[in-house]
Amino acid sequence: MRTCLFGGTFDPVHTGHLAIAHAAVEQLALGRVIFLPAAQSPFKTGVQTLFTPQQRVDMLRVALSDWPQAEVSELDLHMAPPSWSWRVVEAWLAQHPDDELYWLLGSDEWEQLHRWARLDYLIDHLRFIVYHRGEELQQRPGVNAVFLNGPMYGVSATELRDRLKRHLLVPAGWLPSAVEKMARRICGGPQK
Repeated sequence: MRTCLFGGTFDPVHTGHLAIAHAAVEQLALGRVIFLPAAQSPFKTGVQTLFTPQQRVDMLRVALSDWPQAEVSELDLHMAPPSWSWRVVEAWLAQHPDDELYWLLGSDEWEQLHRWARLDYLIDHLRFIVYHRGEELQQRPGVNAVFLNGPMYGVSATELRDRLKRHLLVPAGWLPSAVEKMARRICGGPQK
């Protein structure tokens, strides 16, 4: 099956994440997209998430409940941090050896791909899907990648978390309503 892995902190999952995943599934005729909440990004060591791993998983499940092609996997959360993509891919392929794997990432991550651990392993075992907003991106020799150009989603994850912590309104369209209700309940403050 054509399976797309989509790793991230999803702290919390927002409409930008969902739109990018939908675009990848539709434009590349993927069989499914797997959202993989990360235990700890190797590039953000020492940074705490606003929501616990279980809360992030719960919000993902709510956000994806009406999308049969989308699943949540806790695979990375059961591995010792930090979250290395190659370990996730290795474990996934051990369980699903017949999957044709893709990895969804944004242009900012694409620009940092040279910093990823065991990039050679990833190149040998999957194809990258790079979502960008029209900026010029360079192909990387030997890296199998497809570029998806799409609209810019004006969601700032940092500002979103700050607004939730401070009990401020979240701009319309940033969060699925069920996710916002959960986040507000967890953070306290006014609920819609």
